[in-house]
This record gives sequence, C-alpha cells and structure tokens, in this order.
Amino acid sequence: MRLPRRMRAATATVGLTCAAALTLAACGSDSGDGAGTGSGEIRIVASTNVWGSVAQAVAGDRAQVQSLITEPSADPHSYEASPADAAAISDATLVVYNGGGYDQFVDDILESTGTDTATVDALALFESGTGSDLEDGHDHSGGTAPEGDTHEGETHAAEDGDAHAGHDHSGINEHVWYDLAAADAVAHTVADRLAELDPAGADTYRANAEAFHSQLHEVTDVTAEIAAAHANTPVAQTESIGYYLVTSAKLEDRTPADFTNAVENGTDPSPAAIAATRQLLLDKQVAVLLHNPQTEDKVSRDMRATAESAGIPVVEVVETLPAGVDYIQWQKQTAEALAAALDAAR
Repeated sequence: MRLPRRMRAATATVGLTCAAALTLAACGSDSGDGAGTGSGEIRIVASTNVWGSVAQAVAGDRAQVQSLITEPSADPHSYEASPADAAAISDATLVVYNGGGYDQFVDDILESTGTDTATVDALALFESGTGSDLEDGHDHSGGTAPEGDTHEGETHAAEDGDAHAGHDHSGINEHVWYDLAAADAVAHTVADRLAELDPAGADTYRANAEAFHSQLHEVTDVTAEIAAAHANTPVAQTESIGYYLVTSAKLEDRTPADFTNAVENGTDPSPAAIAATRQLLLDKQVAVLLHNPQTEDKVSRDMRATAESAGIPVVEVVETLPAGVDYIQWQKQTAEALAAALDAAR
C-alpha cells in the first residue's frame, strides 16, 4: 500500500556515487551510538531506532546497535542518507531494516558498495509468515503473499536477503513494526544471525529473543482488552500507519478508501475524498482519529483539527521511538493511549 509514496523521495536519495560510498566504506565510521571499531567486533546497524531497539533487546550487553534514524520528528519516508550512514552500513556486521522500499537507502547502499553483509529484512519476514502468532486468529503473513510464498511451519529464520526479491509489495501495508508477530520474527532472526556471527553468545541471544517474545504479551494484553471492550468500533486514520494496531484491536477503519489510497500513493486526495473524510469526523461516525504527526501536511492537519473540534479524541501513531523508551514500552504506551481514547469516546 505504501511503496509508491512520494516515490520514497526518489528512492530516499543516498546522495553518494558508488565510488564515493566504496571509499567511505574503507574509512569506517565511529559516529553514532554503537558500532564499534575493534577487529572482529560485531557492528549492528539499524535503519531506524524502532528496529534498533528490537535488535538491542536481543544483543543485550554483547553488542551495541547504531540506529541511523532517531529523531522523533523525522520522516523515514523522505530520509536522505549521509556519507556517514553509508560508511556505517558498509562496515556493519549485521544490518536490520524494514525493507520493501520503506528505507530504500539501505538497499541502495548495500548494492552500491557490493558488501556481503548479513541482513534482517522485517517486511520479508512478514511476507514469508516467519515467526509465531501472538494473538489468536491474527494472520501476520499479511494475507497477500504470492501463492506458494508462505512457508508454513517455518520458524524464525528466513532467507531475508532473497525472500522479497521480485515480489509486489503493493498490497501490503509496510508499517510492520506495528505487527507484533513481525517484530517477534525480527527478534528471533536477529538472534539466529548473531548466533552465527558470535557462537559463544548464541544461548544469550536466543534467551534474549525469548524474553522479548514474553514482553510482547504486555502489548497484546492491552490490544486484547480493547478488542473485548470495543470490538468493531469505527475509527479513522490520516494515513494507514496504524493498520496493524487497528486490526489486532479488532476495530473498524472507516476512512474512505479514496482518501487512504491517495495518501498511500503519495498523491493529494481528491476534493471529494477530503470532503467525505471530513464529514465522517464532523458527523462523529468514528470514535477516534489516528494521526501521524511525522508526515503531517495541510490535509492531515485539517483532519486533526476537524476531529478535535468535533470532540473526537486523537491518538498519535509515529514511525520512530520517542526519547527514553524502548520498543515494548512504546508499543504498550500507544496501545494504552488508544484504549484510553476509546474509553473516553463512549
């Protein structure tokens, strides 16, 4: 659903020629919050601090993770990688990223430098159905993978470097960090990759991944409570970033398809779509509006203002971690904010 958006700012321009990136790769990178410089030291680089937090939960104190996109106000869709980012990715032992064009700069850098770096691609794992179900009846394979592409019975590990090659992601919402089973799959795959790179720490990595799995239930407990109390309650979104949260909570997204399709395709919604969405809010046909402030524009600001003027609670759903929280805390806080808003709307 999201791939064409702004054409990912012309595929999230790296701003480097292949030759320049290769030169930088040879120089290495000591900046940021984690990739080390010692010979043989594991260097983990994540495209955003969302996936960086998941990777750090698994790595524990055996390795540090450098997250490239960390600003709460950043819009990862239009992120332009710096030469330092290119050097960090090129020097990494393991790269963890969303995939599917969301953070295209990672693929661009890996391709331009020709490095054979171990990777964990979250969207590829999501498409393959890798991981364990955390919620009854929750299909985290997206339901749209090509025939024969869902690996039934497969657990954790996947050939994520190749799993999405040639696939059409246009029917899949790329915000898979809001799908807890996908995050679980990333954690276990990171553990498997790190176990290969650092066999002495294999038991630690896998134990940490299992602990992360257990902590995810702190979030699913909240979404289960929402589903029990508010099943089929209508909500709206300024864009479909919260799709998996809405789905797991068994809410009904009433946002007009013409509006969300336009946003997903990076085009301005038609006047008719805007009017229909605004009327949905003015008539209080929805209980809550989910809003992403990181990609806010005139249309989405208007929708938020309309919701607030109509007395409809607004819940912010974002794409990078707020300061001072980890992935589990962030997901739980977002789910709790949604629960509180729904309770207030009764």
